[in-house]
Amino acid sequence: MATTRMLLAGFGGQGVLLIGQMIAYSAMYEEKEVTWMPSYGPEMRGGTANCTVVVSDRPIASPLPSSYDVLLAMNKVSLEKYIDQLVLGGDLFINSSIIDTKVERDDINVHYVDTIGLAESKIGNEKTANMVMLGAILRITGVVEKAAMAKTFEKLMTGRKAKLIEPNMKAIEAWEG
Repeated sequence: MATTRMLLAGFGGQGVLLIGQMIAYSAMYEEKEVTWMPSYGPEMRGGTANCTVVVSDRPIASPLPSSYDVLLAMNKVSLEKYIDQLVLGGDLFINSSIIDTKVERDDINVHYVDTIGLAESKIGNEKTANMVMLGAILRITGVVEKAAMAKTFEKLMTGRKAKLIEPNMKAIEAWEG
C-alpha cells in the first residue's frame, strides 16, 4: 500500500469528518500509521468542513500533504476548490446527488456516487449517505478492509447507537461502482 493521502471535503452536516475518522480508526486496527486532521468553520452544519487523512505502512512525515491520491467532494464548492490538488491517476469521488457537474480532467479516475439516492433506496434512510460514500472509497482504494471497518463500528456504536451498526454496514455495501 505504501501511503494514501486523502482529502475529504463538503459542508458541515454531510459527515465528511466522520468518514475520515472511520478510515483513521480502521487503519489503526490494521496497525497502520495514520493521521487525521479536521478543519471546519464555526457554523458547523452548513459551513465548510474537510479533513485530511493519511494512511501508511511507514511513519508519516506530515499530516498535511500538498497533493492527494484521493479527493472526496460532497459539494460543488469543494470540487472546484480542491480538484487541482488531486495527483495524476488519483481517485475523485463525487457526490452526484448534489453535484451535477461532469469533471473535465481526463488524467484522474472519477467515481460518481449517488449517495442520497442509494441511501434512500437500499437502506431506507438518507442519513446513511455518508456511509454509502465511505463504501465507495473503500471499494475503490482498498485503504482499509471492511472487517476493520466493522470493528470500528462495533467500538464506536455502543449502547443505544448499536442499532446503527447494521444499516451503516448495509450502506457501505450499497454502491457497486
